[in-house]
Amino acid sequence: MYLSIKGLAKSFGENEVLKDVNVDIQKGEVVSIIGPSGSGKTTLLRCFNGLEDPDKGLFTFHDGQILNFEEKMNKRDIVQFSRRSGMVFQAYHLFPHKTALENVMEGPIIVQKRNKAEVRQEAETLLEKVGLKDKMNFYPHQLSGGQQQRVGIARALALKPELMLFDEPTSALDPELIGEVLTVIKDLVKENWTMIIVTHEIQFAGEVSDKVLFMDGGYIIEQGTPDEVLKSPKEERTKRFLQRILHPSIEV
Repeated sequence: MYLSIKGLAKSFGENEVLKDVNVDIQKGEVVSIIGPSGSGKTTLLRCFNGLEDPDKGLFTFHDGQILNFEEKMNKRDIVQFSRRSGMVFQAYHLFPHKTALENVMEGPIIVQKRNKAEVRQEAETLLEKVGLKDKMNFYPHQLSGGQQQRVGIARALALKPELMLFDEPTSALDPELIGEVLTVIKDLVKENWTMIIVTHEIQFAGEVSDKVLFMDGGYIIEQGTPDEVLKSPKEERTKRFLQRILHPSIEV
C-alpha cells in the first residue's frame, strides 16, 4: 500500500465539498477520478498534495508517516507531505517571464535547493522526454496550449515526486492538442509512476487506469477497475452519468 485515506472531509463555509472519502492507492497504480462538475474531484486532488487542508481524515503512507487532520500537526510533517507529489494544473500555471527550461528548473533549485548545473541537465532531459527539446528557450506565450501543458508535466517530474497528480490536464486544450498531452501521460504509465488523474476523457481513463473512482456530491459513489466502473457500473448515479457522457445504450 502506498497511501490509505480514511474519512476525508472538507468544507468551505457551509458548503460540504468532500464527505467521508475513503480510498487506498497502491504503488505504481494509476487512479482516474471522474464525475460531474462540482462533485469534489479537484478539491480531493488538492487535499492529496497540501494545497487544501482537510477538515478531518487520516492519511497513512507506506513509510509510516501518518497525518491526522483532526489533530494539530507540526510544519515539518506538512512540508514533507506536500513534497511527496507533483501537480499538473488545468491551466498550466507557468511563469510567463521564464523560458520552458527555466520553468522546469525553478522547483528543484528554489524549493529543493539543488545544484543548478545538475538540475539544468535533468530539465533538458525531461523536456526532451515530453517532445520539447527544440522549445526549451521559448517563453510560454510562444508555445501552444498543448506544449505549455507538456512543460507543466516536465516541471512536475523535475521534483522527483512519489505521486503525480493531474487536474483535468486536457480540459483547457483545443481538441487537436489533447492527443499530444495524453500521449505523454501514457508514456508515464508505462514507467510505473503512481498517478491520480482527474479527467473528463472517459475513454482515456479506461485505457490507462488500474482503478476508476466515480464522484458525485462529495462522495466516492463507486470505485473499481475500468471494466467494473465504466462498463458494468452497479450504482444508478454512475449509470446516469455515463449514459449522458459516453454510453447512451446503458439502461437506467
